[in-house]
Amino acid sequence: MTTTTIAPARSEGMTKDERFVIFASSLGTVFEWYDFYLYGSLAGIIGAQFFSAYPEGTRNIFALLAFAAGFLVRPFGAIVFGRVGDIVGRKYTFLVTILIMGLSTFIVGLLPNAATIGIAAPIILIALRLLQGLALGGEYGGAATYVAEHSPHGKRGFYTSFIQTTATLGLFLSLLVILFTRTFTGETDFAAWGWRIPFLVSVLLLGVSVWIRMRLNESPVFQRMKEEGKTSKAPLTEAFGTWSNAKIVILALIGLTMGQAVIWYTGQFYALFFLQSILKVDGYTANLLIAWSLLLGTGFFLFFGALSDRIGRKPIIMAGCIIGALTLFPIFKMISSNANPALEKAYETVKVQVVADPAKCGDLFNPVGTRVFSAPCDTARSFLASSSVKYSTVDAPAGAPVKIMVNDKEVPYSDAKTSNPAITAAVLAAGYPKPGDAGIVKMAHPFDIFRPQVAATIGLLFILVLYVTMVYGPIAAMLVELFPTRIRYTSMSLPYHIGNGWFGGLLPATAFAIVASTGDIYSGLWYPVIFAAITFVIGVLFVPETKDVDITEHD
Repeated sequence: MTTTTIAPARSEGMTKDERFVIFASSLGTVFEWYDFYLYGSLAGIIGAQFFSAYPEGTRNIFALLAFAAGFLVRPFGAIVFGRVGDIVGRKYTFLVTILIMGLSTFIVGLLPNAATIGIAAPIILIALRLLQGLALGGEYGGAATYVAEHSPHGKRGFYTSFIQTTATLGLFLSLLVILFTRTFTGETDFAAWGWRIPFLVSVLLLGVSVWIRMRLNESPVFQRMKEEGKTSKAPLTEAFGTWSNAKIVILALIGLTMGQAVIWYTGQFYALFFLQSILKVDGYTANLLIAWSLLLGTGFFLFFGALSDRIGRKPIIMAGCIIGALTLFPIFKMISSNANPALEKAYETVKVQVVADPAKCGDLFNPVGTRVFSAPCDTARSFLASSSVKYSTVDAPAGAPVKIMVNDKEVPYSDAKTSNPAITAAVLAAGYPKPGDAGIVKMAHPFDIFRPQVAATIGLLFILVLYVTMVYGPIAAMLVELFPTRIRYTSMSLPYHIGNGWFGGLLPATAFAIVASTGDIYSGLWYPVIFAAITFVIGVLFVPETKDVDITEHD
């Protein structure tokens, strides 16, 4: 870890130069996250445009896999650009990353679809997604390191917390642009060509960001070290090839970023997925509910960042992990009660059973969506899970055919993989709501927030965002403070992007795979609960507090 000499805290306010550094770094990172989230928000439409040769279910799977590819390569981007940042410098490295990210996104808006250029369309799309993921892997570490190395001692948590707002603001901005474009073009034209507009608009954001970042100077800490000839010649070897630093990298992953990531993605991405795919809230309303919760909660990134300068980074991050682990289940159940009360009631009153020979029932765990189920037991359970119907599996005698029981009455089962009218009719008659049911929360316009059902749902989502701000607000400062200047960019970027790119980025798909395999809409929450609890234990026992570290010292 870095030298623990304590520098005196500066009492005066933020200087003009410091404000510009934070603004430039944060603005560019907002645009990067905007670019990254566009694809995730429009995955369904993109699937139809670029994977149209396949059935709808398959094309959606391919679209989601292409989205996941961007998460999977983020650690490799951290390694590549982290090394460049520790050798060449912070400023030029994250200037390069934003150019790659922005141009890749802009090209998606111009890319002809599969109907025009055939198989080349999805191949180019996936290549662009990989470039986006690589660029994002280098962007965050550069921005966080750059701001931290410009920050006065005693205010590093507050200054770097502005960077922490960027992911949420980027998501918020992408949702707003999509909602505005959808309203302007109408759903039919948006699906046909209007979806390209948010991607094309990103070139304007890119131009502003590059212009601002060109005006920045190099980090003073790095510049001084470079002038003294003390920069690392082999940052990868120093960061990961020596146990003294490698063990801190491992602790940063397991004891910090792993838990931070699952709380972060549960509070934003999985909450949106839960509303739309499980509670059957329409897309317009679900996006508005999340947008309002983000708007209300974003300021707390700064609050907890500043608080970490006073009481420490570790207590706040660990509190966010353990409180989240203990309360995610009741909060999501309350979200169900408010957003779709009929579904919550059906969960308590309607008994659905799949009666089948256990030897004919396979494992439904399918986190990347590539498996195809053919056994009747598996297709029945998969259909019920996708319909948000809670079910249990009951063993039948060997060789017995599959039976579906709804409140102890047998329902004809046709072994259909995507639809089964008899089962749908039976569960609806028993009390399950259909999509668009009058009881499901619905917002007529963006400011329709004062009805009790809407306000309560936003309030619960806000609590989830509050957890996000607790774990995410102080973490940039803590990661920067864990590592020495000469290998800081490389060392902090890898655990951050493994935690957020893999543990966090794969959370929605994995959590839904757990839901499908168990028949319980809440069972997917075990994924974030377990990993957040592990981080709490490891973090409390082994991760040191860092707020008094002087990062201006270097070897």
